[in-house]
Amino acid sequence: MSDPAKVRRHAERVRELVASVVRSQIKDPRLGMITITDARITADLRDATVFYTVLGDAVAQADTAAALESAKGLLRSTVGKALGLRHSPTLTFVLDDVQDQVKHIDDLLAAARNADAEVQRLAARAEYAGDAQPYRVEDEDEDDETGAEADVAADATETPRGGAAR
Repeated sequence: MSDPAKVRRHAERVRELVASVVRSQIKDPRLGMITITDARITADLRDATVFYTVLGDAVAQADTAAALESAKGLLRSTVGKALGLRHSPTLTFVLDDVQDQVKHIDDLLAAARNADAEVQRLAARAEYAGDAQPYRVEDEDEDDETGAEADVAADATETPRGGAAR
């Protein structure tokens, strides 16, 4: 088991080496506008996965994948010599579809924004289904009359000594 910091350093070095070799040594005409975005290496330093993006359509992506597969031996020997490891790591190339995912997320956010705007537009014109004030509120004039009648009724039940009538 290797140190995680050592594994990260080796992965970064693999990314840099592959990018350098692709830029300077590989002369394959199928190789498109490629960017090496990331590299990950297993803890035993035997397998490396290199992520890349290609500018262009599906044909350019397929051609670049074929060019990388044909140059895999050169890339692996260059990485093995530069890292100085006992075993050269095997290289696996994976197309990084970050741009497609970003576009998909942007589309989802735009749809959510449009739906929120529609809800706000509908809410601005909305009216209550019932009364604006759904609770019963008694008028103050009615409270005064009701309160005066209750005082008269309370006085009639009391006796002059302050006791209650029987």
